[in-house]
Amino acid sequence: MTSYSIVAPQKIETTIDLPRSKSISNRLLILSQLAGSMQLPSKLSDSDDTDVMTTALRSDMSHVDIGAAGTSMRFLTAYLATKEGQHYITGSERMKQRPIALLVDALRSLGARIEYTEKEGFPPLQIEGGSLRGNEVCLPGNVSSQYISALMMIGPTISGGLRIRLEGEIGSRPYIEMTKELMRMFGAEVGWTTENIIEIGDKKYTYVQTEVEADWSAASYWYSVVALCPGAVVRLQGLQKNSLQGDKEIANIMRPLGVESVFETNGDVVLTHTGNSVVHYEIDFASQPDLAQTLVCLCPVLGVRFKFTGLASLRIKETDRMMALIDEMRKFGYVIKCNGVDTMMWDGEETERAEPIVIKTYKDHRMAMAFAPLSLRKGKFLIDEPSVVSKSYPTFWQDMAKARFEIKEA
Repeated sequence: MTSYSIVAPQKIETTIDLPRSKSISNRLLILSQLAGSMQLPSKLSDSDDTDVMTTALRSDMSHVDIGAAGTSMRFLTAYLATKEGQHYITGSERMKQRPIALLVDALRSLGARIEYTEKEGFPPLQIEGGSLRGNEVCLPGNVSSQYISALMMIGPTISGGLRIRLEGEIGSRPYIEMTKELMRMFGAEVGWTTENIIEIGDKKYTYVQTEVEADWSAASYWYSVVALCPGAVVRLQGLQKNSLQGDKEIANIMRPLGVESVFETNGDVVLTHTGNSVVHYEIDFASQPDLAQTLVCLCPVLGVRFKFTGLASLRIKETDRMMALIDEMRKFGYVIKCNGVDTMMWDGEETERAEPIVIKTYKDHRMAMAFAPLSLRKGKFLIDEPSVVSKSYPTFWQDMAKARFEIKEA
């Protein structure tokens, strides 16, 4: 098993050309296909997840293996349900443990013919694609936004359109808003008619060429670097202040931890350290769950006690991220606790530090990237399976090296 040793520099001043957003890329790929175009949006993400989606859409789609790409599994399941023919979609062993019944049930209610080929409620799936019928589905609002986005994007293909009724509190709303705005770019009639109902007309998509903006989720790791390194200056390229991405909120989230963002007219964001930080922090991550790992790792190292809520979706990601964070942060001596299904906290409790420290990534890209900046305060340690970053940020280690981190295979 490959590991990287991470040794931090004393000073950081660098410019980083961030990867393109995989969330936007994957939605645009589906929308382009639904618009009947063989063209690809410009400057797509070069992540594994987007590569998987691109490969699948260019294939005959009779047998699709999406590996660990959760977005691709959800989006392609809905898309294939609309495409004539027999389709089989599968993934990694972890993907076969990630539930998909809510999406399948919703699609079945619209006339989709989908069967489970192994465990009920989980991939792989056998899909007999064709025209869907029926005009309303109902889902819990706190499910993965990818289910909701998957259904939204196929809405215009259904005669009479589609109404999506979301029950209860809605999580990850920014991702739903992203899908809505991208659909509108392609000519769809879509919007909220009430706080919990999305109405989609059956006006057909029209392809438009668009450029994918940089990834705010990827930016979060550089915010962590600056928070841990007084005097650091990091220039991030390609970000948009008025982005469709909910993770743009990282700029506001990091301000109380001492990171200031200056948005320049050329699209760059310059990060500097203010020297000020809170001592206790409470955040609801329901709308930005992908930022949680960064903050859970960062706060104890800064000495900031925290209580973070809205984390229920972390349990069904690439790994159970809540338990993975507890186990790996304990190696540094920090005792992180869970309270219920959606809350994590650190009250200042510490225990003996492990030696040597080897951080497991659990085949989860965000585990590797959230932990790497901690070398600025915690000294040299190892990260196992570092190649997992290719899922969303393939050039992460090269960018860390550009910032003068010493990255060596151990």
